[in-house]
Amino acid sequence: MKDYEVVVVGAGPVGSTFARYAAEKGLKVALFEKKKEIGVPLQCAGLLGNKIREVNILPDEFILNKIYGAHLYSPSNTMISMRKKEPLAYVLDRINYDKFLAQLAVDEGAELFLNHHVNGIDIENGEIYFKDKKVSAEIIVGADGYSSVVSNEFGNNSKTMQAVQYLVDTGKENFDDDYFQVNVNSEISPGFIWTIPLSKTSARVGIFSDYDYQSLNRILNTFMASDEKLKDATVLKKYHGQIPVYNPKNDIIKKRAILIGDSASQVKPTTGGGLIIGFICAKIASEIVYEAIKSKNMDILKNYQKEYRKMYKNELTMQLKVQKAYESLNNDNLDSVILKLKENEIGKIVSEYGDLDSQSPLMKKLLKSGVIFSVLPGLISRKIFGL
Repeated sequence: MKDYEVVVVGAGPVGSTFARYAAEKGLKVALFEKKKEIGVPLQCAGLLGNKIREVNILPDEFILNKIYGAHLYSPSNTMISMRKKEPLAYVLDRINYDKFLAQLAVDEGAELFLNHHVNGIDIENGEIYFKDKKVSAEIIVGADGYSSVVSNEFGNNSKTMQAVQYLVDTGKENFDDDYFQVNVNSEISPGFIWTIPLSKTSARVGIFSDYDYQSLNRILNTFMASDEKLKDATVLKKYHGQIPVYNPKNDIIKKRAILIGDSASQVKPTTGGGLIIGFICAKIASEIVYEAIKSKNMDILKNYQKEYRKMYKNELTMQLKVQKAYESLNNDNLDSVILKLKENEIGKIVSEYGDLDSQSPLMKKLLKSGVIFSVLPGLISRKIFGL
């Protein structure tokens, strides 16, 4: 007899959400986290699209700021903007929100174990090895992030990009706290620099790309020194993390194990964000895991991968094409493209069709209207978008 019906490795927001769903169904669930304290250190920009409240519980107390629009800057500082009437996104207190989600799982009956580092896993027999003990389960759920111990057993091609973020305070009301800012530059593509205001005086300023940690710090510091809003800012904290690169070929089920969240590279290629996708997949996975356990048929787990690909293949494929288009442009191209987008009043289209989490409707509109072909070099746009 197994110790648990389900063992979840990783008590981040996606793992905790899965554990809650599974425990709600009456399954015996254990949640193992290698950190001594959930959510610490912060490793996320904390900007979530407004769909968050459709896919998970979010009390107002964890919302630090509501974002209504975005400013996009070219390398030469040409700006285009978009704005929604309702909040486009929320800036979250991720540390306390992560703790809240873990507590919800515990309240439903999941057993939480902190400071438990997994040393090994047997996905065929459902065994998890720690320094001084072994735990068994019918099904193992890997929710342990970009460096997933569970994912390593799958033999997946797991690549990451580096990310650096500063918490800054200017001491002045330098920020329009209704808008977040994105600066693009071919030097760091497919990544970019973001400025996410927490208030009119403070913000999270970060960068992700495939450079090393030291190079990203250098680039970010140079950017801040040249930005009027940031050049005199005080850096209160620095954070460092890694973002998994989405790979459509990776498997997310194998034998008695499944992957969710960052461990499954369930991230948007264009932004590196993945919580919305992760929360949705946690719900789908919990239902399929419950069915597999109650029917004692592990083959049912294959439905999880099928459902995930059915739901996200088209969207993420489109985002990969957008990312590829961005990577193909040098700074002169980027300046020209953003200037032409501004001349085409793209902000109005983005305001109507733009969505942080579902970007394919906007891209289809731009393709249908011909805007893409008017701003991108013809050969590049046709090669990338297949038209």
